[in-house]
Amino acid sequence: MESEQLKSSSQRWMNAALAAFTEGPESYDFAVHHAGVATEHLLKAYLAGIHPALIVDGRHFDSLLHATGLGSHAAPLTKVKTIGLADAHERVLKLLPRKIPIDKKALEPLADARNGVAHSAIHDSTQAEAVFTICLRLADPILEELKVDPVSYWGPYRVLHDKLVDEQVRQERVAAEALLVKARSLFEQRFGHMPHRERDVVLATITSKPMIMMSREAPKTCPACGAQGWVAGEVNVQGVAGQEVVYLIPYGFHCSACDLEVDSKLLPHLGDLDEDITLDDDPYDYLGDEPPVDEDIYRGR
Repeated sequence: MESEQLKSSSQRWMNAALAAFTEGPESYDFAVHHAGVATEHLLKAYLAGIHPALIVDGRHFDSLLHATGLGSHAAPLTKVKTIGLADAHERVLKLLPRKIPIDKKALEPLADARNGVAHSAIHDSTQAEAVFTICLRLADPILEELKVDPVSYWGPYRVLHDKLVDEQVRQERVAAEALLVKARSLFEQRFGHMPHRERDVVLATITSKPMIMMSREAPKTCPACGAQGWVAGEVNVQGVAGQEVVYLIPYGFHCSACDLEVDSKLLPHLGDLDEDITLDDDPYDYLGDEPPVDEDIYRGR
């Protein structure tokens, strides 16, 4: 459960994954499986570097004993139960919300591919490159946090890493631009014939409420038509006691005026849609604690 051991393991698995990827489609099953293991170990290396308890199954007491230095009271270390890829990603995402470019939904193809190969020897080889690129993009910010030299980690496959990531970014930019063109065309069909004053009244009505049925939304100007759209995201709270700030980490956008709908993968390519939004919410609604007591008020001063 040591961070250094997990980092070393991650590098070995990733090099094996990249080697398999270069062999072509007949080895893509090994590539996606090994890349998934490498990514899981890298995520766990970051968590274990904070504290080993962050990578164990909290329901398994013997594992917690080992993680907290009390392993002499527990079953052998080989019996330790740790979290899987999805849980490790979720925990890192919580700790590094602004730095991880892959959210829970975007991780699913990787988790499905890795598990499919591991448990039933099934995977979609046509999606191997996209799945593989998820690993690369997720690994980069973790390597930075761990202060691991990327040249050393990627080794002779650094050029391949760069090309895969660059190609994925290019494809996403093209897809984002296509969404904008389609949304602007639809907006013009719907409202282009209306006088400005009438159009403003209609838009104010249909865009006044969020259409994404998520836990939390916030208004944001649509990059396609300029009407008010809505970003959906996860709420995060940061700060010290009494100075917490609540903000929304976007993972989706929808505009009722032009039907522009954007998922987390394309948000960074559409202006400021992926930027965090500060909320006026009470942080204690999310922390589950009571606000600190003002001692002067408590004592009647």
